[in-house]
Amino acid sequence: MKAIIQRVAQASVTVGGEQISSIGRGICVLLGISLEDTHKEVEHMVRKILNLRVFEDESGKHWSKSVMDKQYEVLCVSQFTLQCILKGNKPDYHMAMPAEQAESFYNSFLDQLKKAYKPELIKDGKFGAYMQVHIQNDGPVTIELESPAATVDPKQLTKLEKQQQRKEKTRAKVPSESSRERNAPRNKDDPSASSGAEGDVSSEREP
Repeated sequence: MKAIIQRVAQASVTVGGEQISSIGRGICVLLGISLEDTHKEVEHMVRKILNLRVFEDESGKHWSKSVMDKQYEVLCVSQFTLQCILKGNKPDYHMAMPAEQAESFYNSFLDQLKKAYKPELIKDGKFGAYMQVHIQNDGPVTIELESPAATVDPKQLTKLEKQQQRKEKTRAKVPSESSRERNAPRNKDDPSASSGAEGDVSSEREP
């Protein structure tokens, strides 16, 4: 699980031209849920987010107070793109938890935040919607959090994970055109088989 925490003077979420939530001073949390996340990751992230010291104390000392200490607001927005893996220049999101699973997981995260803090101070966007998130970053202060890597029991892998693993294994087993050409038997009359011409396979022959 990954989260981008931004200290804000104010922030809001708009869907279809209508503002659905907003906060004053506090933090905006962009949350990316991965395939491997469990409720242990939820507990870890909730604790870290609420106790992250990004505010000053009464004397003006920086990095001394958390959002809970200051009784500020929290705006959460689900952001699956945080689980992006680049393949060349193209983003790939197969490590993000599928929407049908992620929505209930995200709601569980929100519930934990509300239980650990004050429910009326926790706001969020609209899961799965096309949103405009307006953030007035204060500082600017932006901090990236990531839950500890978890060892996943193969028995607990979801059906989707297993399918992904099978696809990757299948792709790995299918030989490329070049490898098929290299491994194809050579005709004894083919001069390139012994002349050291392009595509030399002398190192692959048995002595």
